[in-house]
Amino acid sequence: MIAPSLEAMGFEIVRILLTAGRSPTLQVMAERGDGAEMTVEHCAEMSRAISALLDVEDPISGPYQLEVSSPGIDRPLVRRKDFSRFAGELVKIETALAIDGQKRFQGKLLGIADDCVRIDQKGETVEFDFNNIRRAKLLLTDERIAKAAKL
Repeated sequence: MIAPSLEAMGFEIVRILLTAGRSPTLQVMAERGDGAEMTVEHCAEMSRAISALLDVEDPISGPYQLEVSSPGIDRPLVRRKDFSRFAGELVKIETALAIDGQKRFQGKLLGIADDCVRIDQKGETVEFDFNNIRRAKLLLTDERIAKAAKL
């Protein structure tokens, strides 16, 4: 519902997450389509547009908080293209179903082909079915922090 408007504004949705609880939160994580840096003003601009759309459509019953943010430097990897774009980076992956008795993995992202995500974990290649990945994110390293500081 909100993707076409955000895309027209030059943004791409990375993840939408609705958390339940006493104070439900709708988290919209997006980045600029041109790959340029996100600013607080970009998030505010998206928040205003999303709020207007949600006020009209009213898809969520009851009160909730809207949280709009950029993915950040330790961003989640949720789209297939994220696993290609960030090949070479250190990642943490949690699977839904265990692989050889293990659900949590960490290593250098080698990329994705079809639905097969691969990482190098201590010199051994581990493969994951994209649909078995529960959570994946870039690891915060000194190198990533230095790279972000240069931008």
